[in-house]
Amino acid sequence: MLRRFGSTAQNALEVARFGGFDTDEDASPCEVVTEERVYRLRHYFPDAGDGPAILLVPPLMITAEVYDVSSRSSAVGVLRRSGVDPWVVDFGAPEREPGGLERTVTDHVVAVSDAVDRVRELTGRDVHLAGYSQGGMFVYQAAAYRRSEGVESVVTFGSPSDTSVGLPFGVPGRLAAEGVERIPDWLLGEFAVPGWVTRLGFQLLSPVKSVRSRAEFILQLHDRERLAPRERQRRFLEREGWVSWPGPALAEFLRQFIQHNRMLTGGFVIGDRVVTLADITCPVLTFVGEVDEIAAPPMVRGIRRAAPRAEVYEASLRAGHFGLVVGTVANEQTWPAVAAWTRWRDGTGELPDAVAPVTGDAEVRAPRPPGGLAGYGLQLAMGVGTSAATSALRTVSRAASGTRQLAGEAAQNLPRLARLERIHSATRMSMGLLLDEQAERMPDEVFFVYQGRAHTHAAAGRRIDAVVRGLIHIGVRQGDTVGVLMGTRPSALALVAALSRLGAVAVLLRPDGDPAAEARLGGVTRVIADPEHAARAAELGVPAHLLGGARGAGRDVLPDMERIDVDGLKPPAWYRPNPGRAGDLAFVVFSGDGEHLRASRITNRRWALSAFGTASSAALSPSDTVYSITPIQHPSALLMSLGGAVAGGARLALAGGYDPATFWDEARRYGVTVASYTWTLLRDLVNAPPDPAERHHAVRLFIGSGMPRGLWRRVEERFAPARVLEFYASTAGESVLVNLSGKKPGSLGRPLPGSAQVRLARYDLERGRLAEGPDGLAVECEPDEIGMLLSRVRPAALGDAARPVRGVFEPDDAWSITGDLFTRDADGDFWLVGRDAELIGTAEGIVPPGPIRDALGDLPYVDAVAVYGIPVGDAEIVAAAVRLRDGAELKPVDLSEALLRVDPGLRPALVRVVDEIPVTAGRRLRTGALRDEGVPEAAGRRAYARDRAGAYRPLTDAARRRLLKVPAKRPARREGVAGHPG
Repeated sequence: MLRRFGSTAQNALEVARFGGFDTDEDASPCEVVTEERVYRLRHYFPDAGDGPAILLVPPLMITAEVYDVSSRSSAVGVLRRSGVDPWVVDFGAPEREPGGLERTVTDHVVAVSDAVDRVRELTGRDVHLAGYSQGGMFVYQAAAYRRSEGVESVVTFGSPSDTSVGLPFGVPGRLAAEGVERIPDWLLGEFAVPGWVTRLGFQLLSPVKSVRSRAEFILQLHDRERLAPRERQRRFLEREGWVSWPGPALAEFLRQFIQHNRMLTGGFVIGDRVVTLADITCPVLTFVGEVDEIAAPPMVRGIRRAAPRAEVYEASLRAGHFGLVVGTVANEQTWPAVAAWTRWRDGTGELPDAVAPVTGDAEVRAPRPPGGLAGYGLQLAMGVGTSAATSALRTVSRAASGTRQLAGEAAQNLPRLARLERIHSATRMSMGLLLDEQAERMPDEVFFVYQGRAHTHAAAGRRIDAVVRGLIHIGVRQGDTVGVLMGTRPSALALVAALSRLGAVAVLLRPDGDPAAEARLGGVTRVIADPEHAARAAELGVPAHLLGGARGAGRDVLPDMERIDVDGLKPPAWYRPNPGRAGDLAFVVFSGDGEHLRASRITNRRWALSAFGTASSAALSPSDTVYSITPIQHPSALLMSLGGAVAGGARLALAGGYDPATFWDEARRYGVTVASYTWTLLRDLVNAPPDPAERHHAVRLFIGSGMPRGLWRRVEERFAPARVLEFYASTAGESVLVNLSGKKPGSLGRPLPGSAQVRLARYDLERGRLAEGPDGLAVECEPDEIGMLLSRVRPAALGDAARPVRGVFEPDDAWSITGDLFTRDADGDFWLVGRDAELIGTAEGIVPPGPIRDALGDLPYVDAVAVYGIPVGDAEIVAAAVRLRDGAELKPVDLSEALLRVDPGLRPALVRVVDEIPVTAGRRLRTGALRDEGVPEAAGRRAYARDRAGAYRPLTDAARRRLLKVPAKRPARREGVAGHPG
């Protein structure tokens, strides 16, 4: 007993003085091949010959010695003995490196990519890129950054790629994201985590195991020989293996991968490049620790969804986080499997037994642990208390997740809606003002991405300021109407924002329209164009200037604003940033063409209504990326995509054009969570062949207006769990409807809080006017009755209303006629029937097109439907043109059954199959050409006529003659409305 006590005292004194025992173990031989600012490249066993090259990357908080802890637990040793050539990236100890505590995630990812190039150059082989924990995250990011060039495979150990499914101790990912969001950038960037803090954190994550290990060490302190084999590992875990985590890298890690979960969704930024794991195309092998409390299996298995183009393999082991790479399990299972994997990839071996390919969402069954499940359960008995507590917390968090999400969205949206309610005509409000607020709140966050490059709020703000100075220099003042003739590009966005900041009016001329007619209609006093449209701008007859674009053709046509030395310009005394009031005109946009060309004048309040309404309805946050696939001149881009992103603090992704073939690649790269649409824009996307990148996509909402009901259902079926958020908004008025629940495809929902009051007035379709009650006032519609939608007009805005009327429901009230006919169901949801301009005047009465469109569009094989009138004498017959999906055939019985849901008096007389239905640039269906074609010739099963019994049969010559028979002349429609013109 005395001898044991003496040995214990002597060994304890040595541990106290030197931190542990001297075990006479040497590190594995290596040489430093290169030394760069951020890393050193180690080559282990440089004289042992070649073999498959593997590059091992450590996490930030642990030293590179994690791969060579001791001679008995050395990853590089096992790999070398198995014929693999090991290389290691050594980031050093940041607290002891010059500038080490100022490193970013970008620094580390670029360093790993550089190391890949150097190993390839020295070995002549593509590299197996492997990493542990956060080092594995660097590996994923570097492989994606390189688009897998030079990477033979990716191997990771306990590396999370989806933090939304939870964090250590079962903390819900959403809760952690909300917590990180509340930490200011300046605090995150300045705070470097010391190594001892990280070590303590790891120990707290497994407290029972940590206490048990210390107790075993103390109880065996008398037996030096028994402790010696594990001494190097103990010292590594207790003290020597931990280093500081640089503050900027910590801030990026928390923002991009905890708060925004961009490992899964894509859109993380390396330098100024936007990157997604969907760009990984090489094979991926991920090791999963079944009892890993730090990187839980669901977090690690997220790589299946994050990298849909990669062949993913999995090795599921009964190990904890550290045990995956160090210890008995690592020596006997992990590293031999890695070596066998490299040989299999090299064509010289078989796929290791522990590794299995992952198909779909299936989980890989873990091998039976030593001693069976019962034996393993006894080994973990000491940890039962912790596991039970963690399980309980996880259960509670899951049960409360739905409530918490709703509460979080409500808390986020209430300030937006409250601010919207407070906006009056004299309130300062503009796009420029909201952009400045966001830039002040999060200057280093990304404002927008374009062509794979990210632009922060701070950088965008500097560009906007420079454009403002240039505008003042060429003579633009507050209130001036300035034409913008540009394609979708960063300079166009900067110009529109600069005009708003200046208080001028941006008249958005359409490059694919008639800029001369639009400039006249919009009252343009000068125009600013990009090089591609400079020549057309020079022909408009007003002063014109050039802005943006690369050097080259078009730059000599107009005076170039880029040549103005804005740094030397002093703003005049009259200039105040963002002077715009809510009632001021801010934008002019256009629709239609030729004689149907219309200008819509949008005030700052109208823009803010759509901006805050979109942000609130879509619950936009800084974690979102809004993909604007319509041109910046389109109202949906200006009001919803750009407006919603600015009001919600979300990223904006600008598309130079819309191509269904590249949609999912760009959505992945940009991290798109919300995508915009107009009318039938998504039809091509739904009809496109399956794309690997659409599997497990991150898009949660498609937002827009005008989507047909049938297409709506197809979008939600194919791209689930994404759903459609359909809006109705008049560019001239302030009424906004939104289908928030999404439970009724085709419905436009209910009024958005904060928007103008709407009422549905009974409408005389025959006379084309509001119906009057006995008192001469308008009558509100009953449920399911067709009526005209009226929007309440504020007295101050009466002069700007498109079709104002007074004294409608009560004396002196003021409303605007939207021109849109609706029904309202018993639940209060609105359904669009058609515009008054679309009404078809038949000999039997007036027919709106909406019910026919919806009924035929519900047929699963119908791709698109257009309803129109064909003139026959003084009346029209109702016709419907349908485009079928590939290989489909229109069946008369289906036609008849589908139209049974339409009132008999509103059913079409003719239904024809067409190869294509013309569309506008915004993908709205055009019926003019179909109308001009009239009743087609009888041609088999390409046209169907309604017979006297109400059934639809193939069109014959006799049926065609009957359709073309001139009906009795019907009374002409009289125009007018109830109430008095405003």
